[in-house]
Amino acid sequence: MNGPRSLNNEQSGQVEVCRWGSLRQFDFEIRDHVALGEACDGLNFLAAAKLSGPRFVNLSGPIARLSRALGQFVLNVQTEEHGYEEIHTPCLFKHQVWADAGQLARFEDDIFEASLKNGVDLFLTPSAELSLINMVACLALEGNQLPVKMVMLTPCFRSEAGGAGADTFVTVKQRQYDEVGLIQVVTQSDLGAVHKAVTSHVEYVMRLLGIPYRVMARRVNDLGIDAVHSYDLEVWIPSRGSYRAISCCLPNDFQPRRIQPRLVGPSHCHDTLAYAVSCSLAMNLLLFAVLENYQQADGSIRVPEVLRSYMSGDLTIKSCLIAHGLGTT
Repeated sequence: MNGPRSLNNEQSGQVEVCRWGSLRQFDFEIRDHVALGEACDGLNFLAAAKLSGPRFVNLSGPIARLSRALGQFVLNVQTEEHGYEEIHTPCLFKHQVWADAGQLARFEDDIFEASLKNGVDLFLTPSAELSLINMVACLALEGNQLPVKMVMLTPCFRSEAGGAGADTFVTVKQRQYDEVGLIQVVTQSDLGAVHKAVTSHVEYVMRLLGIPYRVMARRVNDLGIDAVHSYDLEVWIPSRGSYRAISCCLPNDFQPRRIQPRLVGPSHCHDTLAYAVSCSLAMNLLLFAVLENYQQADGSIRVPEVLRSYMSGDLTIKSCLIAHGLGTT
């Protein structure tokens, strides 16, 4: 029987707000997502290392399709059910964009830089929120334009300088990964309610997928300089017997004060600042959570019902272990 390990909230710097879902009880030996992905011939870390070095992964076949399905599913939920506008921006940014958003100090050890022949330096984005928050830089917004709601699926890149441990190879410390970013630009008075709403929009995705999760609030001394409050959403990872952070949702005025989106109109002073709530969702970790929570005894993966229409109606992703008679029965 596999159950959650106890979490020392004093050490983690977090307080549990809520949790959802029943933890699945497995009657066979649990495989982690690496073994499952390799058994389905869909995850290949060595092939990626030949191309780009460590901390990358190649996706292929049904696993690559499942990853694409997850991205499309999350975008469709947020645009069709929660009213976000889909955005797609470049992955390369000028130095000024980093400076304006106040992100250089946060990511300076982790960002990838691309130097062009004309001497211009561009930086690969480490987070979808950097793109989205800069969409409203220096804009004058009428009250009837709020909330501004945007969502984007984008590749992200981080060197993860100094990263070490078991997660470096397979999960958290990948140097390239897809991320869905959500952002709402609102008035200060709406900040608290919108923070809860945006968090619930990510929770809704997990509920539709049927993946157990919990929401954790960070303690004040664990917050960065750009946050006044933060919720982390953690999904259940059966092979670890614990929850793993997959999404962070935070309200702040740190970035808006730097990029200066302003509210204009009869009900606002000329210097009224717009506020922002941003949220990120790591799609590689979501894929790994789906693989582990939907694994079967023979090594195959049951496709979540809400993703089957994106997978041509397929019910399962077959494992190579079956063909070789190695699946557990």
